[in-house]
Amino acid sequence: MDGWDIPAQAVSVSEETIKKSRFITLLAHTDGVEAARAFVQQVKAEHPAARHHCWAWVAGAPDDSQQLGFSDDGEPSGTAGKPMLAQLMGSQIGEITAVVVRYYGGIMLGTGGLVKAYGGGVQQGLKQLARTRKVPMLRFHLQCDYAQLKDIERLLQRFEGEIAESQYRDRIDLTLALPHGQLDAFSQNLSDFSRGALTLIPMKQ
Repeated sequence: MDGWDIPAQAVSVSEETIKKSRFITLLAHTDGVEAARAFVQQVKAEHPAARHHCWAWVAGAPDDSQQLGFSDDGEPSGTAGKPMLAQLMGSQIGEITAVVVRYYGGIMLGTGGLVKAYGGGVQQGLKQLARTRKVPMLRFHLQCDYAQLKDIERLLQRFEGEIAESQYRDRIDLTLALPHGQLDAFSQNLSDFSRGALTLIPMKQ
């Protein structure tokens, strides 16, 4: 995957009242499961009087099934967390957590009504959410002569890469970050200008 959408802002909030129950939907950028858990705890602390704090997250890339999670938090099974997760997955946004806070208004909504309220809250929140694109970067080690540095910097600019670290000794030790989709073209150009003398060494990602 060459990149995916993530939330552009830290937290986005939307709210609606259905049959006297108040539903507050909060969407947040959370990079990883630990960040997602922390956001859920933060919302619970901010809304201690709410009856339910239902949540769902896609904590990594949209196609990374290892980083999905959801909870009905006391609502009937399948009426909150699953429809919330379905909305998140359908949006193809990654690194996102949704929490829907419910202040109970005394009127039962039924299972269909709950699915609509929780799934619909996330759907509305997603419509308002500003997105930005995340391109995963791969890291490589490269050793070069001082005379070659300017050409390498030009290549990096052309192929959307960057120097993450540099150490100046007899030669220069560079740690480069490159977008996955630009790797082959960058490597070919690097080989061409250095006549095969310079090669990227993959680092543990």
